[in-house]
Amino acid sequence: MERHVLSFDRIHPGARDKVAANHRDTLDEAIAALEGHEWVVLGMAQNPHVKRARKTLKEAGKAYHYIGHGSYLKEWRKRNAFKMWTGWPTFPMVFHEGTLIGGANELEKYLGES
Repeated sequence: MERHVLSFDRIHPGARDKVAANHRDTLDEAIAALEGHEWVVLGMAQNPHVKRARKTLKEAGKAYHYIGHGSYLKEWRKRNAFKMWTGWPTFPMVFHEGTLIGGANELEKYLGES
């Protein structure tokens, strides 16, 4: 199955810079983390699934890099940039060796298969 993403050539030239710059610093932070760490968790405060994913990695002895932006009402626009970038609809977003494996449920399954 292929993910639908609006092609850049289907965005009017007058809107392209705004699209490309939308929370670019937030995405650059995540991209740099993916390049520098085996495990990366993108999340937010107060989310029990984010806490569960982090606990799962810790209990499995996996060192990870965590990037958290806000809580349910704060910094949601930054987190929305992650959702638009990955296509993953919820938090956490767990990456292994630069590849999105999913959220807390998918992490547990992935570690069980390893």
